[in-house]
Amino acid sequence: MITNMLFSFILITLSISCYYLYEALWLKPEKLRNKLRNQGMMGPPPSFLSGNVSDMMRIKSMAAVSSDNQSTIFTYATGNVQHLYVGDPNLVKEISLCQTWALGKPLYLHKEIGPLFGNGVVRSNGQIWAHQRRTIAPEFFTDKVKGMVGIMADSTVPVLRLWEDEIEKQGGIAELRVDIDLTNVSADIISKACFGSSYSKGRVIFLKLRELVKAMSKTGLLVKIPALRYLPTKNNREVWRLVKEIRKLILNVAKKRRQESKTANDFIADNCKNIYIAGHETVASVATWALLFLASHPQWQTLAREEVLQLVPEGCLRDAEMLHKMKILTMVVQETLCLMPPTSLMAREVFEDMQFGDIINIPKGINFWIPISTLHRNPEIWGPDANDFKPERFANGILGATKVPYAYIPFGLGPRTCLGQKFAIAELKIIISLILSKFCFALSPNYKHAPAFTIVIVPKHGLQLLVKKFSRNCKE
Repeated sequence: MITNMLFSFILITLSISCYYLYEALWLKPEKLRNKLRNQGMMGPPPSFLSGNVSDMMRIKSMAAVSSDNQSTIFTYATGNVQHLYVGDPNLVKEISLCQTWALGKPLYLHKEIGPLFGNGVVRSNGQIWAHQRRTIAPEFFTDKVKGMVGIMADSTVPVLRLWEDEIEKQGGIAELRVDIDLTNVSADIISKACFGSSYSKGRVIFLKLRELVKAMSKTGLLVKIPALRYLPTKNNREVWRLVKEIRKLILNVAKKRRQESKTANDFIADNCKNIYIAGHETVASVATWALLFLASHPQWQTLAREEVLQLVPEGCLRDAEMLHKMKILTMVVQETLCLMPPTSLMAREVFEDMQFGDIINIPKGINFWIPISTLHRNPEIWGPDANDFKPERFANGILGATKVPYAYIPFGLGPRTCLGQKFAIAELKIIISLILSKFCFALSPNYKHAPAFTIVIVPKHGLQLLVKKFSRNCKE
């Protein structure tokens, strides 16, 4: 009798557990899909456990440099998380105009990128996000950025000297792997901006963060099966170890300045990581692509250099006003951000049922997946030359460059637009202008074009340039 009761209890428990598992993994996501299907938004049929993971891994890798799937909206799933791919510029506009806290960073993605960003301004939502943004934003106001011009220039000069030495060693022209050097320059700038006199310790922190970025990139952040993050795999254990080490290093620096509460410590640790990723990896990747484009288009390299030499004849860049006068370089940077934005995708989650204009009704729990690179290369928006490097399209600014200005979103959209974009633009102009003032460069025959999506879009095999010192007789 007791045995039968125990067996029945176990059977009932298993049945209930299976039902709740089935509801979480299939019934609930299927209800969301049906609400979208009823409005004409279709998608590939998902499998029970993984959804459309394999399909989206392929699309994600193509999105970095492709203009396919233009002006499209379709559904897909990763595990039990339901997504809506948004390539339609009209819906992107509605999303960008949305000011409510009911639209924010996806909760599932919070768990995936938690080791990297913590609960900092990049990852948080609602009042926590608003408080952090109000606190951090003043550090990136125009007057603060102007005060950092000297730091940015000083951080760039050592790399220029290394290049000069290498050119001399190699007899007047050198093949250089420049993407690594640009990453180091950007790391130096951010570490000095964040840690000031504690720069040397800050650099150790950022080297650890770079290791964490690489470890996180191996996990396929946007489309992997969520449950896999809990498994004690070799890569996951590496991520967990680095998170602990980085937090300890950051707080050791902070404690030497003042004693903080645990909440304040979390704020400092998480947002230091946020600023590093947002202001370091992104700038380094855009600077790399800008040099590639200038190496491939010598006429624009010449035009940009002539402008720099005219505005900064002594090669001493200390005045922020000079940056505003660099019209040609601004066009080059804007075009680079258009063709190769720091990241190819942007994600948002709907936290309550919402209607976007007269377009569609989106149920709570849907995650938007916005392909930035696709929007930036859509011929319907930018014209038939959308995939060509044509800085002149920005001669009259963003409004004059495209029929749909809100489809140009290299720094995100809406209220969550990157708060450090002025800092990033200034840093890009300083790095590129100083390089142009010193060197001529062309693509090396050893360069292999293979853009890859990690945390940002980077050249998979690096960027090799043939570099020589600039002279008036220099021919690119």
